[in-house]
Amino acid sequence: MFDIDALRLLVTVAGTGSFTKAAVSLNYTQSAVSRRIASLEQEAGGPLFERLPRGVRLNPAGRALYRHAVDVLDRLSRAEQELA
Repeated sequence: MFDIDALRLLVTVAGTGSFTKAAVSLNYTQSAVSRRIASLEQEAGGPLFERLPRGVRLNPAGRALYRHAVDVLDRLSRAEQELA
């Protein structure tokens, strides 16, 4: 099962197009982002990103998971607001 932090990381990497930029945004090291994405890809059963000469972009599997991740994170945020 995917954890919330992994889904947030996926969304951030997709939004920045870069492991390095996502790391800066989240105050992680680039190697921590790379390891966590590798773990997420293993859990998903394959690659989620296309590695490009200057960054990354979601592949079809990554886009599918991204859509679900955005939905889950949005619902979680709304639940937190409702309970506050």
